[in-house]
Amino acid sequence: MPNTRSMEDLPELRTDRLLLRPFRYGDVDDVFAYATDPEWNRYLGLPEPYTRSMAEEFVAKAILADLGKNPIWAIVHEGRVCGGIDLRIRRSGLAEMGYSIAQRLWGQGLMTEAVRAVIGHAFESMGIVRIQAYADSRNKGSWRVMEKAGMKREGVLRSNGAIRGESIDDVLYAIVGGDWPPPEPPSDAEPAPEAPPELRTDR
Repeated sequence: MPNTRSMEDLPELRTDRLLLRPFRYGDVDDVFAYATDPEWNRYLGLPEPYTRSMAEEFVAKAILADLGKNPIWAIVHEGRVCGGIDLRIRRSGLAEMGYSIAQRLWGQGLMTEAVRAVIGHAFESMGIVRIQAYADSRNKGSWRVMEKAGMKREGVLRSNGAIRGESIDDVLYAIVGGDWPPPEPPSDAEPAPEAPPELRTDR
């Protein structure tokens, strides 16, 4: 069956400081700029160096993604793409989320803004009833993002993946529609982001 729900139909979402919109081919330079930062890649396991062709491939896949299975938004701050956030629809009512933001913007609460915007849209407009996400157990900044977005920690998946040959544990967070909306998060800084949508995998 042909894909009739293209990313052109993905709605734009706005927060106080961000625009979330579909990726465009002209976003390659911005993606390449933030993805070449080794600190951004610390918990991801992407090949290094990150090449321009890898950025081109990611943007192309994001543009061609099926809206019904994998909606993915570019995160735009002050006119530049600085990250991405996606949902992977696993079955009726269940979605898995992945996200990332440029290292230069860590600690400003921007990732939490984007996560809350997508969670709200998913519950209010997409018929989603549960959203879950995984984070490397060492990535405490990502725990904080999910907690500030109203997600609850549900457990630890031991030896659930590997990065550069090292076995890692994942922490699982989730939120259900009955818990939305949560209280507004505190204004304290968040440390670090979660893995980018292009690297979310079934571990």
